[in-house]
Amino acid sequence: MRWRAPLVTALAAAVLSAGACSGADGDAGGAPHGLVPLPAEVVYRGAGFTIPADLVITAPPEAAGAAGQLAAAVREATGRAPRTGEGGAVRLELTGGGSPGPGPGGAAGPEAVLEGPEAEAYELTVDSGGVRIRAARPVGLFRGVQTLGQLLPATGPARASGTTGVTLPGVRIADRPRFAWRGAMLDVARHFFTVEEVKRYIDLVSAYKINVLHLHLSDDQGWRLAIAGRPELTEAGGATEVGGGPGGFYTEQDYREIVAHARERFVEVVPEIDMPGHVNAALTADPELSCDGRRREPYTGTDVGFSALCVGTPAVDRFVADVVGELARMTPGPYLHIGGDEVSELAPERYDRFVERAQELVGAAGKRAVGWQEIGGSRLAPGTVTQYWQTGRTPEEALSAVRQGGRLVMSPASRTYLDMKYDSGTRLGLRWAGLIEIEDAYDWDPAAMIPGVGDGQVLGVEAPLWTETAETMDDLEYLAFPRLPAVAEVAWTPQRARDFDGFAARLAGHGPRWAALGVDFHRSGAVAWPG
Repeated sequence: MRWRAPLVTALAAAVLSAGACSGADGDAGGAPHGLVPLPAEVVYRGAGFTIPADLVITAPPEAAGAAGQLAAAVREATGRAPRTGEGGAVRLELTGGGSPGPGPGGAAGPEAVLEGPEAEAYELTVDSGGVRIRAARPVGLFRGVQTLGQLLPATGPARASGTTGVTLPGVRIADRPRFAWRGAMLDVARHFFTVEEVKRYIDLVSAYKINVLHLHLSDDQGWRLAIAGRPELTEAGGATEVGGGPGGFYTEQDYREIVAHARERFVEVVPEIDMPGHVNAALTADPELSCDGRRREPYTGTDVGFSALCVGTPAVDRFVADVVGELARMTPGPYLHIGGDEVSELAPERYDRFVERAQELVGAAGKRAVGWQEIGGSRLAPGTVTQYWQTGRTPEEALSAVRQGGRLVMSPASRTYLDMKYDSGTRLGLRWAGLIEIEDAYDWDPAAMIPGVGDGQVLGVEAPLWTETAETMDDLEYLAFPRLPAVAEVAWTPQRARDFDGFAARLAGHGPRWAALGVDFHRSGAVAWPG
């Protein structure tokens, strides 16, 4: 059934306490826990901390959002709401380092989420006297709170009986991400998803330290974002979807609500308007964008590569300028995604002209361009990011991007495409990139996939979820979980610390939490799910 949202903030608190952990002395290898992604360093030692009935959380103003989520998670786990104030046994502390000013809900400025792993580093200590999380930036405190939430037990008996008695293990964690960009892409063009559904997806993925929501807003089947001065794009282009459903679109207010909700969780929204191909919905809305001047009929199938803008014409240049300008105006983050994939209807020189012009417009709007790997064969502007995806051919375009000084977001389809089937019996999904079970999503190294491309050339990792076969929230969740947490650990945890058996053991404790939240997840046979 299509999910209808309760209070999304309540979901965020429940997700935060996703993994039960019983404390034990000794090192990380000897202590059972459910931390996903695995922190860089975990040492269990000494006595733990028993949460009192009158718990106080102390936090600086910049970490008000993190403190609020932690308070809600403690309430979920114990049945009692902690206070915020001075002298608390749980302390969130900023250590300096020139933290950016707060944004919506206490979130940091546009560059804070993606400026580098050091910005997200934190230390978490639990002992008999309490809990302390220390970080240089508010985003680091938020990441520490996400880890602390996974040390809380799942909601259940404690909350039902109204008692406390919850003890956190004695532990010291020193943590930072391996890669700056840890993304989840959601395709709302093939099938449309409401604001509340997108917010729920943000809550679910951000619990695993995902910090980018790449929102695929246009394709042949639908145009999903209102653009000022071009109402036909949503009136005509947004009126359908794969299979002929009603489609839909986001108003500017809708989009800003999604962005604000994401930034409260230190997730940057990177919007994508896919061009110069994948544009049938735009050609349905405005025939001047096509070379023959003919208005296209709405498309509800799943083929690709048959549509293209008439690059080089004044009408198309005005269109691209209008769309890029509006995206930049509505998006506080530093990146805009220009698409660029699967364009078979343009000669190479016209494609190159488009890529160069689109980057020019993005730069003039004060943003940096991101594009699928095909743009790597064109001339790239400084700062342009290339997203590697097509693992079935020689990665010459990705290598070309690196040779031009660019960096890659790694989304190899055979590892990260969440729309693929898990196995031949999976009830939905595609299989053109192969069957992707949880071990396939986990057991790879982003810095060892392309010869000549190492850690220094990889900006991050992203898991796309295309929606040709996903129509409901249940469908999204089934395809994303448990593979999304697997990719999240690939992106966060040092390569030397990762092994699949350990991951599967830690992940098992998240199954009951997902079930309690109504997440329709795939019960992979590689994990010993409890119950």
